[in-house]
Amino acid sequence: MLSRLFDRFFDLPEATTPDIEIVRDLAVPMPDGVVLLADRYRPRGAGPLPVVLMRTPYGKHKLDAKGTARVLARRGMQVVVQNARGTFGSGGRFSAFHQEKDDGLATAAWLREQSWCDGRLATAGASYVGYTQWALGPYLDPPLEAMCLGVTASEFRTTFYPGGVFALHNMLTWAALIGTQEEARWGGLLPDPRRERSVRRAMAHVPLGTSDVAAIGRQVPFLREAAAHSGAGDAFWSEADNSAAAVKMTTPTSMVTGWWDLLLPAQLRDFAALREAGRRSRILIGPWGHDLGAMRALLTDEVSWLSAHLLGDTARLQRAPVRLYLQKARTWLDFDRWPPEQSTPTPLYLRQHRGLGWDGPGEGGSDRFAYDPARPTRSRGGPLLDMRESKQRDNRDIEARSDVLVYTGAPLPRDLDLIGPVSATVHVRTDTGHADVFVRLCDVDAAGVSRNVTDGILRLPPGSEGIVRAEVELQPTGYRFLRGHRLRVQVAGGAFPRYARNHGTGEPVESAVRTRPTRFEIFHDAEHPSALTLPVFGGR
Repeated sequence: MLSRLFDRFFDLPEATTPDIEIVRDLAVPMPDGVVLLADRYRPRGAGPLPVVLMRTPYGKHKLDAKGTARVLARRGMQVVVQNARGTFGSGGRFSAFHQEKDDGLATAAWLREQSWCDGRLATAGASYVGYTQWALGPYLDPPLEAMCLGVTASEFRTTFYPGGVFALHNMLTWAALIGTQEEARWGGLLPDPRRERSVRRAMAHVPLGTSDVAAIGRQVPFLREAAAHSGAGDAFWSEADNSAAAVKMTTPTSMVTGWWDLLLPAQLRDFAALREAGRRSRILIGPWGHDLGAMRALLTDEVSWLSAHLLGDTARLQRAPVRLYLQKARTWLDFDRWPPEQSTPTPLYLRQHRGLGWDGPGEGGSDRFAYDPARPTRSRGGPLLDMRESKQRDNRDIEARSDVLVYTGAPLPRDLDLIGPVSATVHVRTDTGHADVFVRLCDVDAAGVSRNVTDGILRLPPGSEGIVRAEVELQPTGYRFLRGHRLRVQVAGGAFPRYARNHGTGEPVESAVRTRPTRFEIFHDAEHPSALTLPVFGGR
Protein backbone atom coordinates (compact mmCIF):
# COMPACT_ATOMS: atom_id res chain seq x y z
CA MET A 1 0.00 0.00 0.00
CA LEU A 2 2.83 2.40 0.87
CA SER A 3 4.49 1.66 -2.46
CA ARG A 4 1.25 2.38 -4.32
CA LEU A 5 0.83 5.66 -2.46
CA PHE A 6 4.43 6.55 -3.31
CA ASP A 7 3.76 5.78 -6.98
CA ARG A 8 0.65 7.93 -6.97
CA PHE A 9 2.37 10.89 -5.29
CA PHE A 10 5.17 10.83 -7.85
CA ASP A 11 2.78 10.16 -10.75
CA LEU A 12 4.68 7.06 -11.84
CA PRO A 13 3.62 4.43 -14.39
CA GLU A 14 2.06 1.27 -13.00
CA ALA A 15 4.45 -1.25 -11.44
CA THR A 16 5.12 -4.37 -13.48
CA THR A 17 6.74 -6.47 -10.71
CA PRO A 18 5.11 -5.59 -7.38
CA ASP A 19 6.62 -8.54 -5.49
CA ILE A 20 10.21 -7.67 -4.57
CA GLU A 21 12.83 -9.04 -2.18
CA ILE A 22 15.33 -7.06 -0.13
CA VAL A 23 18.68 -8.25 1.19
CA ARG A 24 20.17 -5.91 3.76
CA ASP A 25 23.75 -5.17 4.81
CA LEU A 26 25.65 -6.85 2.02
CA ALA A 27 29.35 -6.56 2.92
CA VAL A 28 31.31 -5.10 0.01
CA PRO A 29 35.10 -5.30 0.57
CA MET A 30 37.42 -2.51 -0.57
CA PRO A 31 41.07 -3.10 -1.58
CA ASP A 32 42.33 -1.54 1.68
CA GLY A 33 40.28 -3.95 3.82
CA VAL A 34 37.46 -1.51 4.62
CA VAL A 35 33.96 -2.99 4.27
CA LEU A 36 31.07 -0.92 2.91
CA LEU A 37 27.44 -1.90 3.61
CA ALA A 38 24.76 -2.12 0.93
CA ASP A 39 21.14 -3.20 0.48
CA ARG A 40 19.89 -5.03 -2.62
CA TYR A 41 16.35 -4.71 -4.06
CA ARG A 42 15.15 -6.98 -6.87
CA PRO A 43 12.07 -8.75 -8.28
CA ARG A 44 11.46 -11.89 -6.25
CA GLY A 45 12.65 -15.07 -7.96
CA ALA A 46 14.43 -13.32 -10.85
CA GLY A 47 17.66 -14.64 -12.33
CA PRO A 48 20.78 -12.55 -13.03
CA LEU A 49 19.91 -8.93 -13.76
CA PRO A 50 21.76 -5.68 -14.39
CA VAL A 51 22.39 -3.54 -11.29
CA VAL A 52 21.45 0.07 -10.74
CA LEU A 53 24.00 1.35 -8.24
CA MET A 54 23.34 4.21 -5.83
CA ARG A 55 26.19 5.25 -3.52
CA THR A 56 25.11 7.63 -0.75
CA PRO A 57 26.59 9.32 2.32
CA TYR A 58 23.09 10.01 3.69
CA GLY A 59 22.13 6.47 4.68
CA LYS A 60 20.68 3.65 2.62
CA HIS A 61 17.83 3.47 5.13
CA LYS A 62 16.61 7.00 4.34
CA LEU A 63 13.23 7.41 2.67
CA ASP A 64 14.58 8.84 -0.58
CA ALA A 65 17.05 5.99 -1.10
CA LYS A 66 14.58 3.27 -0.12
CA GLY A 67 11.79 4.87 -2.13
CA THR A 68 13.85 5.09 -5.32
CA ALA A 69 15.10 1.52 -4.94
CA ARG A 70 11.58 0.18 -4.43
CA VAL A 71 10.19 2.12 -7.39
CA LEU A 72 12.83 0.72 -9.75
CA ALA A 73 12.67 -2.83 -8.37
CA ARG A 74 8.87 -2.87 -8.76
CA ARG A 75 9.46 -2.13 -12.44
CA GLY A 76 11.73 -5.09 -13.06
CA MET A 77 15.13 -3.67 -12.10
CA GLN A 78 17.74 -4.66 -9.53
CA VAL A 79 19.07 -1.88 -7.29
CA VAL A 80 22.01 -1.80 -4.88
CA VAL A 81 22.13 1.11 -2.42
CA GLN A 82 25.48 1.47 -0.66
CA ASN A 83 26.53 3.61 2.29
CA ALA A 84 29.62 5.62 1.44
CA ARG A 85 32.84 5.08 3.35
CA GLY A 86 32.63 6.29 6.94
CA THR A 87 28.84 6.70 7.03
CA PHE A 88 26.07 4.68 8.72
CA GLY A 89 28.09 1.53 9.49
CA SER A 90 30.38 1.47 6.46
CA GLY A 91 34.02 1.32 7.54
CA GLY A 92 36.71 3.95 7.19
CA ARG A 93 36.57 7.75 7.41
CA PHE A 94 34.29 9.89 5.29
CA SER A 95 36.39 12.25 3.18
CA ALA A 96 33.87 14.16 1.09
CA PHE A 97 34.48 13.99 -2.69
CA HIS A 98 37.95 12.41 -2.35
CA GLN A 99 37.09 8.72 -1.90
CA GLU A 100 34.32 8.07 -4.39
CA LYS A 101 36.35 7.13 -7.47
CA ASP A 102 38.34 4.30 -5.85
CA ASP A 103 35.42 3.02 -3.78
CA GLY A 104 33.06 3.23 -6.75
CA LEU A 105 35.39 1.27 -9.03
CA ALA A 106 35.95 -1.40 -6.34
CA THR A 107 32.20 -1.71 -5.78
CA ALA A 108 31.52 -2.03 -9.51
CA ALA A 109 34.12 -4.80 -9.80
CA TRP A 110 32.58 -6.65 -6.84
CA LEU A 111 29.07 -6.37 -8.28
CA ARG A 112 30.15 -7.84 -11.60
CA GLU A 113 31.53 -10.87 -9.79
CA GLN A 114 28.18 -11.70 -8.13
CA SER A 115 26.04 -14.50 -9.55
CA TRP A 116 22.91 -12.33 -9.38
CA CYS A 117 24.45 -9.62 -11.59
CA ASP A 118 24.53 -10.15 -15.36
CA GLY A 119 27.53 -7.84 -15.71
CA ARG A 120 25.66 -4.73 -16.77
CA LEU A 121 25.66 -1.68 -14.47
CA ALA A 122 23.85 1.65 -14.41
CA THR A 123 23.66 4.45 -11.84
CA ALA A 124 21.05 6.82 -10.45
CA GLY A 125 20.68 9.51 -7.82
CA ALA A 126 20.82 13.21 -7.00
CA SER A 127 23.20 15.74 -5.47
CA TYR A 128 26.14 13.96 -3.79
CA VAL A 129 24.70 10.62 -4.99
CA GLY A 130 24.92 12.13 -8.48
CA TYR A 131 28.54 13.09 -7.86
CA THR A 132 29.36 9.47 -6.97
CA GLN A 133 28.13 8.58 -10.47
CA TRP A 134 30.51 11.08 -12.06
CA ALA A 135 33.35 9.71 -9.92
CA LEU A 136 32.70 6.27 -11.41
CA GLY A 137 31.22 6.54 -14.90
CA PRO A 138 34.10 8.15 -16.83
CA TYR A 139 36.62 5.61 -15.50
CA LEU A 140 34.72 2.30 -15.65
CA ASP A 141 35.55 -0.34 -18.27
CA PRO A 142 33.29 -1.85 -19.57
CA PRO A 143 31.27 1.37 -19.29
CA LEU A 144 27.96 1.94 -17.53
CA GLU A 145 24.81 1.23 -19.51
CA ALA A 146 23.17 4.49 -18.39
CA MET A 147 23.43 7.33 -15.86
CA CYS A 148 20.59 9.36 -14.28
CA LEU A 149 21.99 12.60 -12.86
CA GLY A 150 19.83 14.84 -10.71
CA VAL A 151 20.85 18.32 -9.47
CA THR A 152 24.54 17.43 -9.56
CA ALA A 153 27.76 18.00 -11.50
CA SER A 154 31.05 16.35 -12.43
CA GLU A 155 32.89 18.89 -10.28
CA PHE A 156 31.75 20.88 -7.25
CA ARG A 157 34.59 23.36 -6.89
CA THR A 158 32.89 26.11 -8.90
CA THR A 159 29.79 25.64 -6.74
CA PHE A 160 31.78 25.84 -3.50
CA TYR A 161 33.52 29.07 -4.64
CA PRO A 162 31.41 30.82 -7.32
CA GLY A 163 33.43 33.69 -8.71
CA GLY A 164 36.17 32.78 -6.24
CA VAL A 165 33.98 33.55 -3.19
CA PHE A 166 33.24 31.03 -0.43
CA ALA A 167 29.54 30.03 -0.65
CA LEU A 168 29.04 30.29 3.12
CA HIS A 169 25.31 29.63 3.49
CA ASN A 170 25.28 26.45 1.41
CA MET A 171 28.63 25.15 2.67
CA LEU A 172 27.86 25.53 6.36
CA THR A 173 24.33 24.19 5.90
CA TRP A 174 25.68 21.02 4.26
CA ALA A 175 28.55 20.66 6.73
CA ALA A 176 26.08 20.84 9.63
CA LEU A 177 23.90 18.20 7.97
CA ILE A 178 26.81 15.83 7.42
CA GLY A 179 28.14 16.45 10.91
CA THR A 180 24.88 15.62 12.71
CA GLN A 181 22.96 13.28 10.43
CA GLU A 182 23.72 10.02 12.23
CA GLU A 183 22.14 11.16 15.49
CA ALA A 184 19.40 13.37 14.04
CA ARG A 185 15.95 12.87 15.53
CA TRP A 186 13.59 10.68 13.52
CA GLY A 187 16.35 10.03 11.02
CA GLY A 188 16.44 13.69 10.02
CA LEU A 189 12.91 13.60 8.61
CA LEU A 190 11.69 16.31 10.98
CA PRO A 191 13.21 19.80 11.19
CA ASP A 192 15.39 20.69 14.15
CA PRO A 193 14.68 24.38 14.87
CA ARG A 194 17.39 24.62 17.54
CA ARG A 195 20.09 23.35 15.21
CA GLU A 196 18.84 25.53 12.38
CA ARG A 197 19.04 28.64 14.56
CA SER A 198 22.53 27.66 15.69
CA VAL A 199 23.71 27.19 12.09
CA ARG A 200 22.23 30.52 11.09
CA ARG A 201 24.01 32.33 13.95
CA ALA A 202 27.28 30.55 13.11
CA MET A 203 27.28 32.12 9.64
CA ALA A 204 28.40 35.34 11.33
CA HIS A 205 31.13 33.59 13.33
CA VAL A 206 34.77 34.49 12.83
CA PRO A 207 37.11 33.04 11.94
CA LEU A 208 35.12 31.17 9.31
CA GLY A 209 37.35 28.09 9.64
CA THR A 210 35.89 27.32 13.08
CA SER A 211 32.25 28.05 12.26
CA ASP A 212 31.52 24.31 12.33
CA VAL A 213 32.04 24.23 16.11
CA ALA A 214 29.94 27.37 16.48
CA ALA A 215 27.15 25.70 14.48
CA ILE A 216 27.01 22.16 15.86
CA GLY A 217 29.59 21.98 18.63
CA ARG A 218 32.09 19.81 16.78
CA GLN A 219 34.56 19.87 13.95
CA VAL A 220 33.46 18.87 10.44
CA PRO A 221 36.48 17.96 8.27
CA PHE A 222 34.71 18.98 5.04
CA LEU A 223 34.05 22.53 6.23
CA ARG A 224 37.62 23.00 7.40
CA GLU A 225 39.08 21.57 4.20
CA ALA A 226 36.82 23.76 2.08
CA ALA A 227 37.76 26.89 4.03
CA ALA A 228 41.49 26.09 3.89
CA HIS A 229 41.51 25.35 0.14
CA SER A 230 39.45 28.21 -1.27
CA GLY A 231 42.27 29.90 -3.16
CA ALA A 232 42.26 30.07 -6.94
CA GLY A 233 44.25 27.21 -8.44
CA ASP A 234 44.44 25.23 -5.18
CA ALA A 235 45.20 21.65 -6.23
CA PHE A 236 43.25 20.10 -3.34
CA TRP A 237 40.12 19.71 -5.47
CA SER A 238 41.85 18.59 -8.67
CA GLU A 239 41.43 14.87 -8.06
CA ALA A 240 37.73 15.41 -7.34
CA ASP A 241 37.16 17.17 -10.68
CA ASN A 242 35.78 14.70 -13.24
CA SER A 243 34.82 17.22 -15.93
CA ALA A 244 37.73 16.50 -18.29
CA ALA A 245 37.17 12.74 -18.13
CA ALA A 246 33.40 13.13 -18.48
CA VAL A 247 33.46 14.24 -22.12
CA LYS A 248 35.33 11.05 -23.10
CA MET A 249 32.61 8.87 -21.62
CA THR A 250 30.21 7.07 -23.98
CA THR A 251 27.49 6.25 -21.43
CA PRO A 252 24.03 7.70 -22.23
CA THR A 253 23.13 10.32 -19.61
CA SER A 254 19.86 11.89 -18.56
CA MET A 255 19.91 14.98 -16.35
CA VAL A 256 17.36 16.80 -14.21
CA THR A 257 17.95 20.22 -12.67
CA GLY A 258 16.12 23.43 -11.76
CA TRP A 259 16.53 27.14 -12.34
CA TRP A 260 17.04 27.63 -8.59
CA ASP A 261 19.51 24.82 -8.00
CA LEU A 262 22.96 25.81 -6.78
CA LEU A 263 24.60 23.27 -9.14
CA LEU A 264 22.77 24.47 -12.28
CA PRO A 265 25.73 26.30 -13.91
CA ALA A 266 28.08 23.34 -13.50
CA GLN A 267 25.46 20.83 -14.64
CA LEU A 268 24.68 22.85 -17.76
CA ARG A 269 28.40 22.96 -18.54
CA ASP A 270 28.50 19.16 -18.26
CA PHE A 271 25.51 18.80 -20.55
CA ALA A 272 26.82 21.23 -23.17
CA ALA A 273 30.25 19.53 -23.15
CA LEU A 274 28.71 16.09 -23.63
CA ARG A 275 26.52 17.28 -26.50
CA GLU A 276 29.47 19.07 -28.11
CA ALA A 277 31.42 15.80 -27.95
CA GLY A 278 28.54 13.98 -29.66
CA ARG A 279 27.45 11.99 -26.59
CA ARG A 280 23.88 10.83 -25.98
CA SER A 281 22.49 13.15 -23.35
CA ARG A 282 19.30 14.97 -22.45
CA ILE A 283 18.37 17.50 -19.76
CA LEU A 284 15.18 18.64 -18.03
CA ILE A 285 15.21 22.09 -16.38
CA GLY A 286 12.22 22.92 -14.22
CA PRO A 287 11.09 25.64 -11.78
CA TRP A 288 12.81 23.83 -8.92
CA GLY A 289 15.67 24.27 -6.52
CA HIS A 290 17.59 21.60 -4.64
CA ASP A 291 14.22 20.33 -3.43
CA LEU A 292 11.39 17.84 -3.59
CA GLY A 293 10.19 19.15 -6.95
CA ALA A 294 13.49 18.20 -8.55
CA MET A 295 13.48 14.82 -6.78
CA ARG A 296 9.99 14.08 -8.07
CA ALA A 297 10.98 14.90 -11.65
CA LEU A 298 14.17 12.86 -11.30
CA LEU A 299 12.36 9.73 -10.17
CA THR A 300 10.06 9.84 -13.21
CA ASP A 301 13.12 10.45 -15.40
CA GLU A 302 14.99 7.50 -13.85
CA VAL A 303 12.11 5.13 -14.54
CA SER A 304 11.94 6.08 -18.23
CA TRP A 305 15.71 6.27 -18.88
CA LEU A 306 16.64 3.07 -17.07
CA SER A 307 13.67 1.13 -18.46
CA ALA A 308 14.86 2.06 -21.95
CA HIS A 309 18.54 1.18 -21.48
CA LEU A 310 18.21 -1.85 -19.20
CA LEU A 311 14.83 -3.36 -20.13
CA GLY A 312 14.40 -2.23 -23.75
CA ASP A 313 11.21 -0.27 -22.99
CA THR A 314 11.61 2.85 -25.14
CA ALA A 315 7.98 3.98 -25.02
CA ARG A 316 8.76 7.13 -22.99
CA LEU A 317 12.22 7.78 -24.41
CA GLN A 318 11.31 10.20 -27.17
CA ARG A 319 12.02 13.75 -25.99
CA ALA A 320 14.00 16.73 -27.18
CA PRO A 321 17.58 16.93 -25.86
CA VAL A 322 16.63 20.07 -23.88
CA ARG A 323 13.25 20.51 -22.22
CA LEU A 324 12.86 23.56 -20.00
CA TYR A 325 10.22 25.46 -18.11
CA LEU A 326 9.88 29.17 -18.93
CA GLN A 327 9.18 30.82 -15.59
CA LYS A 328 6.22 33.23 -15.37
CA ALA A 329 5.06 32.02 -18.81
CA ARG A 330 3.87 28.71 -17.29
CA THR A 331 4.97 26.74 -20.31
CA TRP A 332 7.50 24.07 -21.27
CA LEU A 333 9.74 24.49 -24.31
CA ASP A 334 11.85 21.99 -26.27
CA PHE A 335 15.21 22.67 -27.91
CA ASP A 336 17.97 20.76 -29.64
CA ARG A 337 20.80 22.46 -27.77
CA TRP A 338 21.83 24.62 -24.82
CA PRO A 339 21.75 27.54 -24.99
CA PRO A 340 18.93 27.77 -27.56
CA GLU A 341 19.92 29.11 -30.95
CA GLN A 342 16.99 31.55 -30.78
CA SER A 343 18.58 33.38 -27.82
CA THR A 344 20.72 36.40 -28.65
CA PRO A 345 23.25 37.79 -26.13
CA THR A 346 22.13 41.41 -25.72
CA PRO A 347 23.72 44.10 -23.53
CA LEU A 348 21.61 46.07 -21.05
CA TYR A 349 23.65 49.09 -19.90
CA LEU A 350 23.86 50.78 -16.53
CA ARG A 351 23.18 54.48 -17.14
CA GLN A 352 23.23 57.80 -15.35
CA HIS A 353 20.48 58.64 -12.85
CA ARG A 354 20.38 54.94 -11.89
CA GLY A 355 18.70 53.93 -15.14
CA LEU A 356 19.06 51.06 -17.60
CA GLY A 357 19.14 51.21 -21.39
CA TRP A 358 19.51 48.91 -24.38
CA ASP A 359 21.08 51.50 -26.69
CA GLY A 360 24.33 52.23 -24.87
CA PRO A 361 25.84 53.50 -21.63
CA GLY A 362 24.91 57.13 -22.11
CA GLU A 363 26.98 60.02 -20.84
CA GLY A 364 26.93 59.27 -17.11
CA GLY A 365 30.16 58.93 -15.18
CA SER A 366 30.10 56.83 -12.01
CA ASP A 367 28.27 56.01 -8.76
CA ARG A 368 29.78 55.38 -5.35
CA PHE A 369 29.02 53.37 -2.22
CA ALA A 370 30.88 51.99 0.80
CA TYR A 371 30.91 48.35 1.89
CA ASP A 372 31.57 47.60 5.56
CA PRO A 373 32.25 43.89 6.30
CA ALA A 374 31.42 44.51 9.96
CA ARG A 375 27.87 45.31 8.79
CA PRO A 376 27.78 43.33 5.54
CA THR A 377 25.24 43.80 2.77
CA ARG A 378 22.53 41.19 3.24
CA SER A 379 21.06 38.84 0.66
CA ARG A 380 17.68 37.23 0.28
CA GLY A 381 16.58 34.29 -1.89
CA GLY A 382 18.51 32.61 -4.68
CA PRO A 383 19.80 29.05 -5.15
CA LEU A 384 20.10 27.94 -1.52
CA LEU A 385 20.02 24.49 0.08
CA ASP A 386 17.64 25.83 2.72
CA MET A 387 14.32 25.64 0.91
CA ARG A 388 12.65 28.06 3.35
CA GLU A 389 14.93 30.86 2.16
CA SER A 390 15.59 29.99 -1.49
CA LYS A 391 14.19 31.05 -4.87
CA GLN A 392 12.46 34.41 -5.41
CA ARG A 393 12.05 36.87 -2.54
CA ASP A 394 11.06 40.50 -2.08
CA ASN A 395 14.27 42.56 -2.30
CA ARG A 396 12.93 46.03 -1.51
CA ASP A 397 14.46 46.35 1.96
CA ILE A 398 17.89 45.36 0.62
CA GLU A 399 17.58 47.84 -2.25
CA ALA A 400 16.91 50.61 0.27
CA ARG A 401 20.38 50.17 1.82
CA SER A 402 23.07 52.78 1.21
CA ASP A 403 25.60 50.06 0.28
CA VAL A 404 23.54 48.83 -2.70
CA LEU A 405 23.36 50.60 -6.06
CA VAL A 406 20.03 50.13 -7.85
CA TYR A 407 19.48 50.71 -11.59
CA THR A 408 15.93 50.42 -12.96
CA GLY A 409 14.60 50.31 -16.53
CA ALA A 410 11.41 51.66 -18.03
CA PRO A 411 8.20 49.59 -18.02
CA LEU A 412 8.35 46.91 -20.71
CA PRO A 413 6.10 47.54 -23.73
CA ARG A 414 5.72 43.78 -24.24
CA ASP A 415 6.79 40.50 -22.66
CA LEU A 416 10.54 39.87 -22.59
CA ASP A 417 11.83 36.29 -22.52
CA LEU A 418 15.35 35.41 -21.34
CA ILE A 419 16.65 31.86 -21.93
CA GLY A 420 20.34 31.10 -21.51
CA PRO A 421 23.51 32.25 -19.76
CA VAL A 422 23.61 35.65 -18.06
CA SER A 423 26.74 37.70 -17.36
CA ALA A 424 27.76 41.19 -16.33
CA THR A 425 30.67 43.49 -17.10
CA VAL A 426 31.24 46.03 -14.34
CA HIS A 427 33.99 48.64 -14.38
CA VAL A 428 34.91 49.21 -10.76
CA ARG A 429 37.53 50.94 -8.64
CA THR A 430 38.11 50.32 -4.92
CA ASP A 431 40.31 51.95 -2.33
CA THR A 432 41.53 48.72 -0.66
CA GLY A 433 42.19 46.47 -3.64
CA HIS A 434 40.40 43.65 -1.79
CA ALA A 435 36.76 43.45 -2.79
CA ASP A 436 33.89 41.42 -4.25
CA VAL A 437 31.35 42.57 -6.82
CA PHE A 438 27.82 41.18 -6.50
CA VAL A 439 25.32 41.74 -9.33
CA ARG A 440 21.63 40.78 -9.21
CA LEU A 441 18.87 41.09 -11.82
CA CYS A 442 15.37 41.63 -10.44
CA ASP A 443 11.82 41.74 -11.79
CA VAL A 444 9.82 44.74 -10.56
CA ASP A 445 6.06 44.33 -10.86
CA ALA A 446 3.37 46.99 -11.20
CA ALA A 447 3.09 47.28 -7.41
CA GLY A 448 6.81 47.98 -7.09
CA VAL A 449 7.75 44.63 -5.57
CA SER A 450 11.29 43.69 -6.66
CA ARG A 451 11.99 39.95 -6.90
CA ASN A 452 15.34 38.39 -7.70
CA VAL A 453 15.68 36.51 -11.00
CA THR A 454 19.39 35.69 -11.18
CA ASP A 455 22.68 36.89 -9.71
CA GLY A 456 26.41 36.28 -9.44
CA ILE A 457 29.52 37.37 -7.59
CA LEU A 458 33.21 37.86 -8.36
CA ARG A 459 36.25 38.33 -6.14
CA LEU A 460 38.56 40.91 -7.68
CA PRO A 461 42.24 39.97 -8.02
CA PRO A 462 43.95 40.75 -4.69
CA GLY A 463 45.58 44.16 -4.64
CA SER A 464 43.61 45.43 -7.65
CA GLU A 465 44.42 49.07 -8.38
CA GLY A 466 42.78 51.55 -10.69
CA ILE A 467 39.70 50.76 -12.74
CA VAL A 468 39.12 47.00 -13.01
CA ARG A 469 36.93 45.31 -15.63
CA ALA A 470 35.00 42.72 -13.58
CA GLU A 471 33.41 39.89 -15.58
CA VAL A 472 30.69 38.37 -13.38
CA GLU A 473 28.94 35.10 -14.26
CA LEU A 474 25.31 35.05 -13.15
CA GLN A 475 23.11 31.97 -12.81
CA PRO A 476 21.58 30.91 -16.18
CA THR A 477 17.85 31.49 -16.41
CA GLY A 478 14.66 30.86 -18.33
CA TYR A 479 12.32 33.68 -17.37
CA ARG A 480 9.57 35.88 -18.79
CA PHE A 481 9.40 39.53 -17.72
CA LEU A 482 5.77 40.46 -18.23
CA ARG A 483 4.61 43.53 -20.10
CA GLY A 484 4.54 46.54 -17.78
CA HIS A 485 7.20 45.11 -15.46
CA ARG A 486 10.62 46.72 -15.14
CA LEU A 487 14.10 45.22 -15.07
CA ARG A 488 16.25 46.20 -12.12
CA VAL A 489 19.96 45.63 -11.47
CA GLN A 490 21.59 45.67 -8.04
CA VAL A 491 25.34 46.18 -7.59
CA ALA A 492 26.89 45.62 -4.17
CA GLY A 493 30.11 44.60 -2.44
CA GLY A 494 28.73 41.34 -1.06
CA ALA A 495 25.66 39.21 -0.33
CA PHE A 496 25.81 37.90 3.23
CA PRO A 497 25.34 35.23 4.52
CA ARG A 498 24.95 33.57 1.16
CA TYR A 499 28.60 34.36 0.50
CA ALA A 500 31.36 34.88 3.02
CA ARG A 501 32.11 38.56 3.46
CA ASN A 502 35.26 40.04 2.03
CA HIS A 503 37.11 41.41 5.07
CA GLY A 504 38.93 43.97 2.94
CA THR A 505 42.30 42.97 4.39
CA GLY A 506 43.50 40.25 2.02
CA GLU A 507 43.72 37.72 4.86
CA PRO A 508 42.87 34.06 4.14
CA VAL A 509 39.14 33.33 4.26
CA GLU A 510 39.46 30.65 6.95
CA SER A 511 41.36 32.82 9.43
CA ALA A 512 40.32 36.43 8.72
CA VAL A 513 38.99 38.28 11.77
CA ARG A 514 39.85 41.97 11.26
CA THR A 515 37.65 44.02 8.92
CA ARG A 516 38.32 47.07 6.81
CA PRO A 517 35.61 49.01 4.96
CA THR A 518 35.98 49.43 1.21
CA ARG A 519 34.84 52.33 -0.93
CA PHE A 520 33.55 51.41 -4.40
CA GLU A 521 33.17 53.45 -7.57
CA ILE A 522 31.11 51.91 -10.38
CA PHE A 523 31.66 53.39 -13.85
CA HIS A 524 29.10 53.46 -16.67
CA ASP A 525 30.34 55.90 -19.27
CA ALA A 526 31.31 55.41 -22.91
CA GLU A 527 34.93 54.68 -22.05
CA HIS A 528 34.09 52.29 -19.20
CA PRO A 529 30.63 50.86 -19.97
CA SER A 530 29.03 48.54 -17.41
CA ALA A 531 26.27 46.20 -18.61
CA LEU A 532 24.49 42.91 -18.17
CA THR A 533 24.52 40.57 -21.15
CA LEU A 534 21.07 38.99 -21.32
CA PRO A 535 19.99 35.99 -23.46
CA VAL A 536 17.04 37.63 -25.21
CA PHE A 537 14.84 34.95 -26.75
CA GLY A 538 13.22 35.68 -30.10
CA GLY A 539 14.19 39.35 -30.25
CA ARG A 540 13.13 42.37 -28.20
